[in-house]
Amino acid sequence: MSDLTGKVALVTGGSRGIGAAIARRLAAAGADVAVTYQSADVKAKAVVAEIEARGRRAIAIRADSADADDVKGAVARTAAELGGLDVLVNNAGIFPAKPFEEFTVAEVDNALAVHARAAFLGAQAAVAHMTDGGRIISIGTNLSEHAPFGGLSLYNLSKSALNGFTKALARELGPRNITVNLVQPGSTDTDMNPADGGHAAQQRELSALGRFGTADDIAETVAFLAGETGRSITGAFFTVDGGTNS
Repeated sequence: MSDLTGKVALVTGGSRGIGAAIARRLAAAGADVAVTYQSADVKAKAVVAEIEARGRRAIAIRADSADADDVKGAVARTAAELGGLDVLVNNAGIFPAKPFEEFTVAEVDNALAVHARAAFLGAQAAVAHMTDGGRIISIGTNLSEHAPFGGLSLYNLSKSALNGFTKALARELGPRNITVNLVQPGSTDTDMNPADGGHAAQQRELSALGRFGTADDIAETVAFLAGETGRSITGAFFTVDGGTNS
């Protein structure tokens, strides 16, 4: 298990699903954890309570990842209230899916802001607080490498930006011993994409394992990268999709 004792982590979109699992897992490894949420305040407070029950410090921050000031403010508040920042997990996301002709300019701008701009601005704010051994981990999607269905153009456009960002930022921050990596989940059983949902059967057929992953599967990968175990890994993509893209 990665030992994150004495570390501070910020997980965006940490009130539910993959984000909540990541927050819990980092706390289990010893980190104090801040989570952001947009509207699910009850769920965010429940995650905080679980982390505090482990003896770790935790805070929930209301922040819209499409708002640049909110993104930067969440980093500043984390550092101020928890005493620094060692691990940033860019997890907050949305899933816009429909024929590309139907998307409005506002929808395009929102998806790019939530997935790409927030990761950029969050990292930009975070590195001001990070010391030697900092970690930046973004949550992308296996769909950036393979699009098996229609309606994914905007989602893939906005998430694929994380691929290039990860490679370039890893090179830039390497001299500071800050690693930058990307975790790409496949079909994962969450309220956004439940394993018993209307399109679940199609997704299981695409997986080499024939099943959905769990949020904990993603959290374990993030924890590995966040700890000393990930010290020599940077600019890398970890596709956790049950072999869907194999």
